[in-house]
Amino acid sequence: MKPVGLKLPDADDDWIPHMEDMPFHRLGGEAGVRALAEAFYDAMDANEPELARLHELDSNGRVGPGTRERFGLFLIGWLGGPQHYMEKHGHPRLRMRHGHLPVNLAHRDAWVRSMQRALDARGVKGGVRRFLDQRFAEVADFLRNTEG
Repeated sequence: MKPVGLKLPDADDDWIPHMEDMPFHRLGGEAGVRALAEAFYDAMDANEPELARLHELDSNGRVGPGTRERFGLFLIGWLGGPQHYMEKHGHPRLRMRHGHLPVNLAHRDAWVRSMQRALDARGVKGGVRRFLDQRFAEVADFLRNTEG
């Protein structure tokens, strides 16, 4: 995959999202967000095998390309870019789409660690990183559907 540049200011910036400057833009547009999705599943494959096994795996035991593609499309729209996911798959309905899986605290934490590793690998820092760390943690917690 070709490297995608980020539009990130210094680590101590006070950035907050607005319509003309969403996380989608800061991460490098569609290519940058897709690269984040790939880095996320690469981190999950390498460090969170129990979580990875909840996904469709390819012949090498890695999270498969279909899952990676859907998540990339979802992130593009969720981060302020074009709504390709909704055009192709309809409304994300995150709780419904994850309802068949038991999502507990350990899964939530493994998911967040995978995303933090992906953001680290992509060099995401500063205000956009603080914003994304908070939002991803909120969504991961929202998807919990079992205790423990």
